[in-house]
Amino acid sequence: MIRIAVQSKGRLFEDTMTLLAEAGIKIPQSKRTLLVESTNYPVEILYLRDDDIPQSVATGVADLGIVGENEMVERGEPVDVVRRLGFSKCRLSLAIPKAENYTGVEWFEGKKIATSYPGILRSFLQQKNVNADVHVITGSVEISPGIGLSDAIFDIVSSGSTLVSNNLREVEVVMKSEALLIANKELSDDKRAALDDLLFRIEAVKAAEDKKYVLMNVPSDRLEEVISVLPGAKSPTVMPLATEGWNSVHTVIDEKRFWEVIAQLKALGAQGILVIPIEKMIL
Repeated sequence: MIRIAVQSKGRLFEDTMTLLAEAGIKIPQSKRTLLVESTNYPVEILYLRDDDIPQSVATGVADLGIVGENEMVERGEPVDVVRRLGFSKCRLSLAIPKAENYTGVEWFEGKKIATSYPGILRSFLQQKNVNADVHVITGSVEISPGIGLSDAIFDIVSSGSTLVSNNLREVEVVMKSEALLIANKELSDDKRAALDDLLFRIEAVKAAEDKKYVLMNVPSDRLEEVISVLPGAKSPTVMPLATEGWNSVHTVIDEKRFWEVIAQLKALGAQGILVIPIEKMIL
């Protein structure tokens, strides 16, 4: 049995539960239980505050954790980063009132900055040789300038809408963050094996993200041209059709290039193009 610490609520919680579900791991839904065991896989989920996850993994209370990179860096706990997960992306940024004339990082000299991430902020200010008063608060950091508690803030930014609603503007991106899978540095051999199996499932899910399985009918005299524009993981599958002079071509295409590639395929004579979403992909 391997124990994974995850955030108890919020976007990271939702993205984590989606990943586990796509990996075929069933977790009973419970709002009142802090420790829940999977019904079909040797794993139990420990629900914690996001800022408690790095320490719980470092001390062995949990074997693994799924946590925002921002929290891991801020806490500075000795853990192994196993995999970047690519979801729950955000950034840690400095923001100031919209009316202020921003001239560069030196603007913050002597200013009071409110934040929940003092470690990351102080490191950044030190690198830039800026002396500022770091005011540590929890909760709604973005309201601090408006009530006279600070001159600026250093906080998580996703869409930026919260800054806009508080009459602030982002002026410096200090770091970018995403969800990380972290592990205790002293995992036993049995738990290492369990981690490897979990990673196999996660890799299959992540490999299929933003991928489409595409089937099409291609005239034989244009086959080489069609294959030359296909960005599939490996050589596409080509099978002759019952109708002479035609072949069925199967491949995988990244969604971000999908429309560009499809337009090229149609121009080369491809017909009957069928697009199928991919749930898992074992590389």
